Parts: sequence; structure tokens; C-alpha cells
Amino acid sequence: MFDEIIGNRQIKEELLRSLKDNKVSHSYLFVGIEGIGKQMIAKSFAQMILCTDKKEKGCNQCKSCIEFHSNNHPDFLYIEPDGNSIKIDQIRYLQRKIQEKPIISNKKVYIINDANKMTQEAQNCLLKTLEEPPEYATIILIGNNENAFLNTIKSRCMIVNFKPIDKEKIKQYMEQNYQIYDLHANMLEAFQGSIGKAIQLKDKKEQYEKIEETIEKLDKKDIIDIISMSEDIYKDKEEITNILEYIEIILLKLAQRDVKYANCVSIIEDTKKRLCQNANYDMCIDNMIFNMWEEVI
Repeated sequence: MFDEIIGNRQIKEELLRSLKDNKVSHSYLFVGIEGIGKQMIAKSFAQMILCTDKKEKGCNQCKSCIEFHSNNHPDFLYIEPDGNSIKIDQIRYLQRKIQEKPIISNKKVYIINDANKMTQEAQNCLLKTLEEPPEYATIILIGNNENAFLNTIKSRCMIVNFKPIDKEKIKQYMEQNYQIYDLHANMLEAFQGSIGKAIQLKDKKEQYEKIEETIEKLDKKDIIDIISMSEDIYKDKEEITNILEYIEIILLKLAQRDVKYANCVSIIEDTKKRLCQNANYDMCIDNMIFNMWEEVI
């Protein structure tokens, strides 16, 4: 069942081995950047734990697997943020359900996606369950920031660190699934080893290429070009974090040839901080581009 999920082969093998040896942990913490398959592996693993076929786990034919695929399995619960956070009431609901005996399977599985968004009260509440989980239950927490979890939570979970996916595998995936064949090095770097991010940015390819061309020729641009670049970025306020990360990738490569571009990275970092502090968006972008231009001309 893991075959269709790209990357993290060792993790998949270890989870399969735990199933085979009947050594599935009561609690896991899947940690890694967004879009590298944590949720897909967690759900596939949950189906295999719940599967009632003794020979082939995740058989897709038993009553448990059929109910799992219909999102109607009584022994499985999937929790995700309610708004911006996972609240204590959601964890209390989990605690009530986890005390009920399994109905179809011999096990019960609970996945908490974006678990790093649990409030501190929710984490403290969950801690009681992690300390004494029912023997039939497995809880899988999924998060992208290990530091967001209480140490007491982490100490009671088997921490599974997911690695970024190899650039060549991402390139092959985009070619096979989206017929995108000309991804260059900087774009692949921007994906940060995440297929999810590659899919998110795939329609931005032309825009990113235009930004790259402008940055690489920044020292040859005049004031009109600089204003034009500002206007291109104004339009994409929702994507500004990804755009700034991409500009940094370009600058770091240019800095290998000319140190003046290294100073521009500091300008980008300062812009990120200002935006996080809710400074005026247009003014931040204007200052960033003019300051970079002045640094390199």
C-alpha cells in the first residue's frame, strides 16, 4: 500500500516491519515539512493496522478496508484543526471515543493532522491519554514543527522524522503527472523536497522565471524596470512567502560569484520580519527592491 507514495522508503519499511512483528506503537509523532507524504503514510498505516485479513495487511477487500475507504470506519478517527487550532473539546471527544471497544477491527486508530496546532490546553489534555492508552489504540500525531509540542508529549511518542524527497524523484513525478519537463535547478530548490509544494507552485513557473531573470540582471536594470518588478510582486500578496524564499535561493547562488548579493539576503530577511509584524505590504516590497538594487548597482 505504500508503493504509490514517493520517498521515505526506510520509514515505510520500519512501519511494515512493526506490523509483521506485531510491535505497533501506541503513539507516533510524524514530523517533517509539508507535502512529503506524512498524511498519506499515516492513513495507509492506519488502514493496515485496522485490516482484519491475517495474511495481507491493507487487503482492500475485508469489511474493515471497505469501511475505511468509505470514510465510515467506526474504529478510526481523523482530527484536524477547527479554524486555526485544534481545541481541547476535540481532544476530549477523542478521549470519549477511545474508551469504546473496537467494533470491526481488533484495533482503533486516531490520526491528529497538523497536531502542532493543538492549543497547550489540548496538548495537556491529550497527555492523559498518551500516558495510559488502551491496549487496542494507536494515536498518530502529524506535524511540521517538533518544537511546537510539549516535551511530555514527545517523550511518550515514537518520533518519526520524514526526510525531504529527492529532487530527481520530484522532477520525475512532475513530468509523469503534470507533463512539466523543463524544471530548472532553482525551481527544484524552491520545492524544498516537497511534492506538495511542487504541485502548489507548478502554475507559477513563468512568474518565477521572470523574477529570476530580473534578480540575475538587477545590476543592469534601471528605475523603470525596478518599479515594474515591484508591481509584479504586489499582485501576489498571498504567495509572498514563497516568492521571498525563491529570491533568496537565487541570491545565495549569485553570492558565490559576487559577495554583494549576500547583503541582499539580509534585506530579504528584514522584509520577512517586517511583514510578520504587519508592516505596510507595498512599502515593504518597495523598500526591499530598491535596497537590493542600490546594493548591487
